[in-house]
Amino acid sequence: IFKPSEKTPASGAFLVDCYRAAGVPEECIRLVIGGPDEGRALAGHDGIDGLLFTGSARTGIALNRAFADKPEKILALEMGGNNPIIAWDTNDIHSAAVLIVQSAFLSAGQRCSALRVIFVPEETADELIESLAGAMDELKIVDPADPATDVGPVIDNEARELLLRHMERMEAGATVIKQIDVGELADQGFFFGPALVELPSIDMIDREVFGPVLHVVRYKRRDLSAIARQLAAKGYGLTLGIHSRLESFHQQMQAIVPAGNVYVNRNMVGAVVGVQPFGGEGLSGTGPKAGGPHYLHRFAGERTVTVNIAAQGGDPELLNLD
Repeated sequence: IFKPSEKTPASGAFLVDCYRAAGVPEECIRLVIGGPDEGRALAGHDGIDGLLFTGSARTGIALNRAFADKPEKILALEMGGNNPIIAWDTNDIHSAAVLIVQSAFLSAGQRCSALRVIFVPEETADELIESLAGAMDELKIVDPADPATDVGPVIDNEARELLLRHMERMEAGATVIKQIDVGELADQGFFFGPALVELPSIDMIDREVFGPVLHVVRYKRRDLSAIARQLAAKGYGLTLGIHSRLESFHQQMQAIVPAGNVYVNRNMVGAVVGVQPFGGEGLSGTGPKAGGPHYLHRFAGERTVTVNIAAQGGDPELLNLD
């Protein structure tokens, strides 16, 4: 049974049509269109053997609680994250800025893997921020049907309102370095101008912000290990980006900050299921990773049959198996 988000029924229906056109029998996949009420009804139905969920941590935690007294049922969750990039040094700040802007703003920041916050050493922060602001000016914000589009609208007005409220909070307690004015597009859909915000500390990162907002935190190099541990204590573990020429630094950050997918010196929105396994841990998911070697096994039960072959014998004709 496939129940897409209530915000994406048309694309969900199209996907099911593709399966059926490819030859999947109609009785093997059923489409349910609906919202939270339908989702709760499916999750609580005795005929459901398991649930595979992609969505927010809040909903995933609620489902986990609902399944707590149903150990016989399978539950696999994929949720969001704070998805940081931790930069120590880089060969080319301007090239890094392009990768960072891609990670934060493509798909209007509406990928679960999208970059949310970047940690930058004080020595290079000003230069990187200047490069980020310049790279943002090159983003094309137009109709998403146009192949030239870099940033389209967010999914609906509710999502835009959440982002607007977040920016009000940022204006009060942080520094808004840059936000792109979407102009007349503001009246033509749910467009939200990509924003670059500098935070005074990691303490302002308390939840996932799902949209085109990139947060920057400066750090003193001597404080990085402590900051990384604070970041890990947030409980998320979906994606982690690391920008450094030092392999020892990559290993140090991977050891401190948990993440299902780690991206070194590249953008962090390029995983393709079937090519690179994708998924998180902690508040970002239960596993197994989609596209990984253990994925299908998660939905199968394992049985062991032991036979005493010395006791075998007898006439099969005497067994009326019909």
